[in-house]
Amino acid sequence: MNVDLFDYELPAALIAQTPKVPRDASRLLVIDPDDSLHHLSFQDVVDQIPPGALLVFNDTRVIPARLYTVKETGGKVELLLTRGMGNIWQAIFKASRRPKTGDLLFLDPPVEAVEPLVVLESGTERELTLRLPTPGEPWDFLERYGHIPLPPYIERPDTADDRNRYQTVYAKNPGAIAAPTAGLHFTPRILDALNARGVTFGNCTLHVGIGTFTPIKVADTRDHVMHEEWFHIPKELAKAIEQLPEEAPVIAVGTTSLRALEGAATGKRRLKPGQGLTSIFITPGYQFRIIDSLITNFHLPRSTLLMLVSALRGRDTIMRAYIEAVEQKYRFFSYGDAMFIK
Repeated sequence: MNVDLFDYELPAALIAQTPKVPRDASRLLVIDPDDSLHHLSFQDVVDQIPPGALLVFNDTRVIPARLYTVKETGGKVELLLTRGMGNIWQAIFKASRRPKTGDLLFLDPPVEAVEPLVVLESGTERELTLRLPTPGEPWDFLERYGHIPLPPYIERPDTADDRNRYQTVYAKNPGAIAAPTAGLHFTPRILDALNARGVTFGNCTLHVGIGTFTPIKVADTRDHVMHEEWFHIPKELAKAIEQLPEEAPVIAVGTTSLRALEGAATGKRRLKPGQGLTSIFITPGYQFRIIDSLITNFHLPRSTLLMLVSALRGRDTIMRAYIEAVEQKYRFFSYGDAMFIK
């Protein structure tokens, strides 16, 4: 399909720069099965989900993956760690000059007791391979010296508050460089109310990767190549979906949960448990095998995620909903409002 079909006008003032307080105070645009639109509060989501439904959450945890460093020559290098194991990581960088293999990158501002990062390989475009100055798991180092990697459309530095608010209340498994933002609206109160209503829960993990920040640079969707993202489907979740009554919907909380589920699908409501990599690219015409409904935020124009939600309900309905959301001054993107496609 032509990428231009998924474009829309968005005033910059509608791009949320800070989260709503409390979390569940966001607005909720509901698309009913007959394509009618309803404007609610996210707190109303409890009444919108039928008893017996299975909600699937992505329990990934955002890591403080942004590091500010400086070369021995004094040049500043901003790093975004994207994938790694132990103390060897891939990263993308922002600097006036490309770091070279063997360069030492010191924390900025400097910390005398911390050894520099080492550039092991200076790859193509903006990519580097780095060795962090810590053996084993890197989490303590990143928690102490890293910054929360807010997306580029949030035009401010990260704050201490972002460590909590750019994280779901059920986040558990560290590895994501962006939040599964549909989950940011959920609070313990809402989860308890859903549980009391007879809604069941399941967890999967998908570590949101650099694809989140990668714009589509081609004119035709067939020419776009997705980045791979690591996911894990627990045996318990696969069994729960397989045994779910046919009339009970599977509702993905966020496009990341959806991509993990559909990426692991082997048939109608059949999942292969375990871990793997997915580069699934969902566009209109895709036949969903696992999920029936989706809770999601509003996505960027011309983005793969806007194409994904259009596959679930149809491009015309989704674009009509987006136009109405703009007219009604909904807040967009990571810290913005939510949509429930029933």
